[in-house]
Amino acid sequence: MLPFLLRKVLNSFLVLLGVVGIVFVLFFVLLPADPARLTMGQRSDAKSLENIRKELYLDKPVYLQFLFYVNDLSPLAIHGNTKEDMEKYDYTKIFSISNQNNVVLKAPYLRRSYQSKKEVSSMLLDAFPGTFILAGLAIFFATIFGILFGIIAALKKGTWVDTSVIFTSVLGISAPSFFAGILIAYVFGFLLRNYTGLSIVSPMWDYDPYQGRHLILKSLILPVFTLSIRPLAIIVQITRSAMLDVLSQDYIRTAYAKGLSKKAVVWKHALRNALNPVITSVSGWFAELLAGSFFIEYIFGWKGIGKITVDALNKFDFPVVMGSVLFTAFIFIVMNVLVDVLYGIVDPRIKK
Repeated sequence: MLPFLLRKVLNSFLVLLGVVGIVFVLFFVLLPADPARLTMGQRSDAKSLENIRKELYLDKPVYLQFLFYVNDLSPLAIHGNTKEDMEKYDYTKIFSISNQNNVVLKAPYLRRSYQSKKEVSSMLLDAFPGTFILAGLAIFFATIFGILFGIIAALKKGTWVDTSVIFTSVLGISAPSFFAGILIAYVFGFLLRNYTGLSIVSPMWDYDPYQGRHLILKSLILPVFTLSIRPLAIIVQITRSAMLDVLSQDYIRTAYAKGLSKKAVVWKHALRNALNPVITSVSGWFAELLAGSFFIEYIFGWKGIGKITVDALNKFDFPVVMGSVLFTAFIFIVMNVLVDVLYGIVDPRIKK
């Protein structure tokens, strides 16, 4: 198991390094705008621009800029002994390699926002709970109801129930997220607001001076429902297909021949063996939702990674966009490794 895990981690590291390279080329090599001028704004003097270019390593050759960028992102890095570096990177010294430089351990440094001057990592971490709550609830409901409706459709194959489930799931898959979000927000958050008690944009937290902050559950209804539509529809289709395949196997007929009840055969034998493709779908969708549901968060004004990324794009705040892209890639890679490890535990043949 250990060699299998190490191989997956190494492959994931190479993929992440490739993503870092692509992000660097897109935003530092191909981008026509001057990062130093974007940082300072329109009112900037030559001396200030020179200092910013030095701070961002823009006065160095491109290959050195990339090495410095990787060094900023790497948890194990080389940084100076200066007070500025200690405050900037907040590192833990491991050992010295010269009088001026140390090998250090630190959190990845995603640099600072051009607009707010805040560290990008702190902005992403501040927005992540909102995205995590939204994505977690959406994938939870999508998984529960997707598996349930998929099983019902498989057991009722060829009936009006099966046809209705397939038709509804196809509609869910076909509807673009931004269109569904706008339609649901307009109908339930505006036209029927007096009946539903819901609004298009609602605060995420309620602050009480005595009890602290607590989540406003009503604010979750519309964005969670909208966000769960597509994964639910896909999970329904995958579960139905997998269940039909499993139910046609010889061991299922053998289980019936032994006198097992339909309930026992479906839930203990068929479903267990049909879950592998469902796990893949759920993990992939969860990673995608965690990475930032851009349109849904933006439509409903939900403070998450997707919303701050769209806001950053509108303001040309590229460090935030770059940090969001890298954070997204990291989530996908971690989820893929976890799923591969889970498969390796369930099916030993995958380890080879």
